Amino acid sequence: MRPWGAGTLVCHVLLVEAADGLVLVDTGFGTQDCRRPARFGRFRRHFFRPSFDAAEAAVTQLEALGYRRDDVRHIITTHFDADHIGGLADFPDAQVHVTATEVRAAMGSRAAPDRIRFRADQWAHGPHIVEHDIAGEPWRGFAAAKELTGIGPGFVLLSLPGHTLGHACVAVDAGHRWILHAGDAFFQCGTLDENPRVPALTAFENAVAVDRKQVQDNHSRLVELYRRGDPDMMIVCAHDPELFERARATATA
Repeated sequence: MRPWGAGTLVCHVLLVEAADGLVLVDTGFGTQDCRRPARFGRFRRHFFRPSFDAAEAAVTQLEALGYRRDDVRHIITTHFDADHIGGLADFPDAQVHVTATEVRAAMGSRAAPDRIRFRADQWAHGPHIVEHDIAGEPWRGFAAAKELTGIGPGFVLLSLPGHTLGHACVAVDAGHRWILHAGDAFFQCGTLDENPRVPALTAFENAVAVDRKQVQDNHSRLVELYRRGDPDMMIVCAHDPELFERARATATA
């Protein structure tokens, strides 16, 4: 995506090999978005200017790695914004894990902002949704965490509302480290250094947040975790290309 004044953004998803199949964290845009860009909404297309390149879709990339789409057994979503769940229909057999609060906001709300924000045609195929109420034990400074034992060991859903009502982060044990996919809990790597360098992204982050104070609190929590410098923890977000390149460069480190 190339939003006005903000450079180039990615839609960073994780593909994880688990014991009984593949797991995706978010999906980014899907092949149906590429065929029908109107699914993303007129304002979003104008502001974000996504490429809608089917070669970048998660399903295309995993098939290039030799997998089949039905190898994906589970999808864990940080939230239901269109650029995070556009690929759900590419994996119709997967279970889709999401917070119950996010499901209510996306599918049950009659409020005009929610109807504009969430795109019902992205779940019109009837995905197998598994709702989670997060009220578990604290995890590395996060107050509410839930281990997704139904998927397997090493998957933790962390409640971090603010960007949306049911937004969550997803922690994955990659063996040599944990990867914390923070979704849209922050938009740019400078946030972790308390020096966000792209004003347009800061302005947009504030504009679309359902709770700006909660977003700021989330930033403080993530900064604290980042400053601790835990060697077994890498923090990434959904859209920052620098963090994406760092993660890719150290994938086997």
